[in-house]
Order: sequence, then C-alpha cells, then structure tokens
Amino acid sequence: MTTLDSYITLGRSGLRVSPYCLGTMTFGEDHGWGASVADSEAMLDTYLDRGGNFVDTANVYTGGHSEQILGDALAVRPGSRDRMVLASKFFANLEPANPNGGGTGRKALLGALQNSLRRLQTDYLDIYWIHNWDARTPLEETLRTLDDLVTAGTIRYIGFSDLPAWVCARAQTLAELRGWSPAIALQLEYSLLERTVEGELVPMARELGMGLMPWSPLRNGYLTGKHARGSAAARGGIVPGPTDAEWEIIDVLAQAADDAHTTMAAAALAWVRERPGVASTVIGARSVAQLQANLDSLTLELSDAQLEQLNKVSTPSLNFPADNNARFGPMLAFGGMTIDGVAIPSRSIAAEPAAR
Repeated sequence: MTTLDSYITLGRSGLRVSPYCLGTMTFGEDHGWGASVADSEAMLDTYLDRGGNFVDTANVYTGGHSEQILGDALAVRPGSRDRMVLASKFFANLEPANPNGGGTGRKALLGALQNSLRRLQTDYLDIYWIHNWDARTPLEETLRTLDDLVTAGTIRYIGFSDLPAWVCARAQTLAELRGWSPAIALQLEYSLLERTVEGELVPMARELGMGLMPWSPLRNGYLTGKHARGSAAARGGIVPGPTDAEWEIIDVLAQAADDAHTTMAAAALAWVRERPGVASTVIGARSVAQLQANLDSLTLELSDAQLEQLNKVSTPSLNFPADNNARFGPMLAFGGMTIDGVAIPSRSIAAEPAAR
C-alpha cells in the first residue's frame, strides 16, 4: 500500500520525496479564496505527521505570504526544516516599478532568491524552480546562475515549471554540454482533462531525466464532482468550464469512482499517479478535511479495466507531429515484425497519404 512515507527518487537524482507534494498556493487569504494562517499551519502539520516530506511554494503565491506562513511555521517546529524537501519558484515580479524585479536574469534571480529565503527563514532551498519562460533572457545566463547557486549550496537542485518542451530540451542539453547542474523535475498541468502534455512535454521529460510533477490534477475541482453540469460554477470563471467532451470524461470518472466505491477526486488522483513518468503529484487544499481526503486517496488503486476506460474517454488530440508519429511511426518502422514484444502489421505508405 502506498503511503506518504513510500518515498521515491525524483527524476535522475538521489533526492527522496513523497508521492504527494503539498502545494501551498492556497496558503493565505490575500486573494480572497485561500486558507487562513491557522488552517494553513494545520494542513502543514497534517501532511508532516503522516510522513510527507515535500512542500512546494513560490514567491508569487499570495504575494509572498505563502512563503512567510511556511517560514513562521517551520521556525517554531524544531527539526522539521532539515527533514523536509522545501521548494520555491522564481520569475514573477513582486515589485512592479522595478524592471529587474522579475524574469530569469541573474540580478532578478538572485534578488528573488534572497527574498524567498528571508520569508522562508532558511538559508537554502532543496529545489528552485524556473516558474515560466523568460524569452528576453539568454538561457545560458539563467542556467549558469543556478549552477553557481548549486555549487554554493544555496540551492540543492533545479526544476522547471510550465516551460515549453523545446526550452526544457535546450536547457538540459546546454547543462550537459557545459557540465552545469541539470533540472531533475518538471512541473506541468496534467489531469484527465489536460493530457495534451503527452505530445511533447511528457516524452521529453522522461528522455532527459526529469520526474514529472502534475499540478491541478483535479482541474480546479471539476474532477471532484462538486460542480453540476449547467451550474454557474461549472461554467467557469478565470478558467473556462468543461466542454461537452470534457463532461463526458467527468461522467465516465463518476462511474469508475462508483464502481471502485470511492470518490471522484480519489479516482482522478489515482489515475494521474499511474501515468508513465509521474513522480510526485502536487496537491493543494483549503482545509484540513480536503487535504485528508486527498491524502487518503494514496491507498486507492484502480483496476486495469477502470484505467483503460478512463484512458480511452480522455485520449487527447495532439499537435503535429505527435499524433502522426504515434499513428504511423511503428507501422512504417517495424515492417510487420514483432519488436520488444509488440507486433505491428506492415501497411503501404501509399494507402496512408497523411504519413508523408
């Protein structure tokens, strides 16, 4: 049975983390929808008490208050920092009048790190994530700065979050060629309602040694069953509500959850945990009860039939050339033979003009 203390190594590294990472974007009520300080600290205690060791934040979460809540909580919990894998992110500008307050340039990066360490009341981060792609800063500048920080021990590992696949691939290649520290993990949105990452990002990360860390595995609550079709909440706000095709996925998830005698949220989390390359899934909550329910889902294993049903209904249409390669690649390369236990019939390319 999988539990929070069933630790795994993250990507191509020796860093051991829990299968669920506690995301803290909800720590703080600054934006009008998060958790209070008391509830945030209670969620942290709940997670740590159950054996969890991986906590993720960002400088932009509630304008830095998320980091401050964590820093204050760790300061009064002796020993908790050393056993924890603590991660934060940089990119967002918290000083709108400062042109070097955000982005991934050396000055911005070092300033953001100093501020995060101050708020977190620690002298190092276990993982420091590039939170987005800064097209105006050379990758070499960012990577060299991060490598310097790893060498100094101020950060222990590097991660990528929400970067295009080609940027990640170029960055990993540069790091390998220059002997710099590579990224060990990739955070990306991944759920039954967001599988387009399987076209480029997922295979890229698996090939280049990055453990996948899905965020929003419940797609803003749409995979929990709390929103009824046609309701105002289901029509969405900042994030658009489900399409008709996505409602079909939600309906199949509801049936799979019913068959497994569990909740839709637990089934959705169990599905994403089973995806190839997934290491630790980022889960967030606004209350201890929500967090407990999500953590309890670790014990759930869906049957092969249930997984196949969910895989089939949620299969995405991928951008070129992912779908084209998946459709024609093995057929053209195998030549009708069985390779690695897979038999693919040979077909004439003349009958498949789209394979040109």
